[in-house]
Amino acid sequence: MIPKFFHRLCDDAAAFPPGNAPLDVAAAQHLEYRASSFADLVGPLVVPMDRVHELVLGARMEVALTAPAGPGSVEAGLRAADRTAGVTVVAVEVAVPDGTNIDALRNITQDIDIYVEIPRDSRRDDIFDAVDEFGYRAKFRTGGVTADEYPDERELAASIYEAAQREVHFKATAGLHHAARNTDPHNGFEQHGFLNVILAAQAAHSGARVGELEKILAIRDADVLAGLVAGIEGQRAFASFGTCSIREPLDDLVRLGLVPPQ
Repeated sequence: MIPKFFHRLCDDAAAFPPGNAPLDVAAAQHLEYRASSFADLVGPLVVPMDRVHELVLGARMEVALTAPAGPGSVEAGLRAADRTAGVTVVAVEVAVPDGTNIDALRNITQDIDIYVEIPRDSRRDDIFDAVDEFGYRAKFRTGGVTADEYPDERELAASIYEAAQREVHFKATAGLHHAARNTDPHNGFEQHGFLNVILAAQAAHSGARVGELEKILAIRDADVLAGLVAGIEGQRAFASFGTCSIREPLDDLVRLGLVPPQ
């Protein structure tokens, strides 16, 4: 039994780095998750838009499609998904490559959740303005395969604050392998914790400023974070995060007493 607060917290990005599971393996594993005792923790399977046609499913499956080529690729990707038996698209995650005309975002369908990845460069404010204007959601990159893909506490705090000020829902992607902020013992990367992000989002919606959010994102004591999260009343203030391993966050939630043993 997964507490309602954590429902659909983890989008299944098993096919993406660093997991890089073959798509057929990721899909089969996802169906197992959907039939498990922790099914409510799991959101859609995240699938590259140009590979959705490869899915061969034995049961209906919710997917979130990524569009790294930008908004111009979305229509064709959705048509491919429509032709793929068993696929129900619940979200599209759109990148904005350098040189993309912002107005191209305007024409994306709004029948499903649209997440636009906010670039970490001088285009940030303009893209945020467009996301706000068009009623989309934001996607923040919180890690990757190189150290420079991890925003520091200040940068992520500013993004979370901006989303709250604009009342824009957001998801995070990559790097949130564990509950608390930590240093990866294998590569030395500084990694954000998913409980830190949960708490920072809640605080931002309650009026906290960037400096306060930065301090929350810096907490490394998982037990302290768990105690604070356990005291939250109401709904979660951010949508979800993509993870190549559902088991890693699940194991941390169980260990910290936030989720019953599965």
